[in-house]
Amino acid sequence: MTEFRRTKIVATLGPASESPEMLDRLVAAGVNVVRLNFSHGTSDEHRTRAENVRAAARRHGICVGILADMQGPKIRCGKFKSGKITLVSGQHFIIDAALGLDDGNDERVGITYKELVSDVEPGAHLLLNDGLIAMDVDEIKGQEIHCTVVIGGELSNNKGINRAGGGLSAAALTDKDKEDIKTACDIGVDYIAISFPRDGEDMKYARKLVHEAGGHAGLIAKVERAEAVDNLDSILEESDAVMVARGDLGVEIGDAAVPPVQKRILRKAPHYNCPVIVATQMMESMINSPIPTRAEVNDVANAVLDGTDAIMLSGETAAGKYPIETVEAMHRTCIETEKQRVMPSSTTRDPRYPPRSVDECIARQAMEASHAMPVKAIAAFTQSGNTVLYMSRHLSKVPIYALTPIGETAGRVTLFRNVIPKPISGNYGETDAPKATREALSVMLHDKLVMHDDLIIMTLGTPMGHAGGTNAMKIIHVGNSLQ
Repeated sequence: MTEFRRTKIVATLGPASESPEMLDRLVAAGVNVVRLNFSHGTSDEHRTRAENVRAAARRHGICVGILADMQGPKIRCGKFKSGKITLVSGQHFIIDAALGLDDGNDERVGITYKELVSDVEPGAHLLLNDGLIAMDVDEIKGQEIHCTVVIGGELSNNKGINRAGGGLSAAALTDKDKEDIKTACDIGVDYIAISFPRDGEDMKYARKLVHEAGGHAGLIAKVERAEAVDNLDSILEESDAVMVARGDLGVEIGDAAVPPVQKRILRKAPHYNCPVIVATQMMESMINSPIPTRAEVNDVANAVLDGTDAIMLSGETAAGKYPIETVEAMHRTCIETEKQRVMPSSTTRDPRYPPRSVDECIARQAMEASHAMPVKAIAAFTQSGNTVLYMSRHLSKVPIYALTPIGETAGRVTLFRNVIPKPISGNYGETDAPKATREALSVMLHDKLVMHDDLIIMTLGTPMGHAGGTNAMKIIHVGNSLQ
């Protein structure tokens, strides 16, 4: 691809996309981050996928981030002896916590989450199979939840169960998640997504587990519970990124409530320097079709217009017939939409949100300068990635190159809007800023990122080599600075 895209694309790996050949094509098509879905597969399979992703990225000479998505406390019904049943409106049906998980029939089914009996009461509204089936709770008898079917349909094995409006007490992290976090840290993923967090305390606990496992991955909070919407500020405060997980969220709060919640998250997250991923059914029809619907194109475009950092594909690339075409369609949509949204973000001057550190102040001034001057790029020396994170919170036409010697940082910034990781050697002493500047410009010229006549903005810290030490910004004429 020759055209620079600011919005990042996250693609889920699965049977349709995990082969080395398909990974090569996905990377060439423009995937920035791959998602490993820990709801499926073994530790060894995830490890192999991560190795193959890194190999494909090396072949293309770019950085591709890796996101490990935890399964979380997904509440599921058991299996049916017949494989599936058909429920009709008005029918009596029992969810039986005492029933074996393989013993479901036309009258009752077991559940994986035995505490559901304590979490519901007469009048509660339960949604099964992503809301396609609905039933009201009539009464609780021991371990049995007696219900009346409101919306019927076909119910097959292991389908999910949600309570409308939330209120389930299930902890965000299961025993499986705790083991999977250890695996993800051992693999060295860039991000770990936490499913069904209720508040910031759940994210704090997850970070503790990551640190205990010796990992350094960023934490993504998946907003998919009603409680998470109510506790959004605490979640944003404790997370490195947030995902609008519209599937389970829509089941819990109702599909009509999801769009305003999505927009609320996209408005609020920049004030916490928190990147956002918009996910679920973005191009769902492309699982079976080589072209998206107009509604899907609009959905992607609206997320871009609202300033999302990334848009995510799930079944489209994991199991669909057209994974490459789907990524290409997303890329085209982003490119066209980004031409319409180039104004600077007002938060650079908003007195309610002053910069909280020197490097954040420098980042804001760099973005102001990028709008005032005819610069072609921003080159930011960064150890931690914080400076380019702060820059990426502000909309800009100008690409931001994260010059970093640290592999973990290069992986982390793959999710940031408008940021391109650019690994450098990093063999600079504390007083080597002039040398570092010349070498960075030479690399950017060699890779045709800039030309001799271009102006660029550069940010760096003096002395060099210290995380959080960015304290200088300069506007450079590329050709003159190499003489």
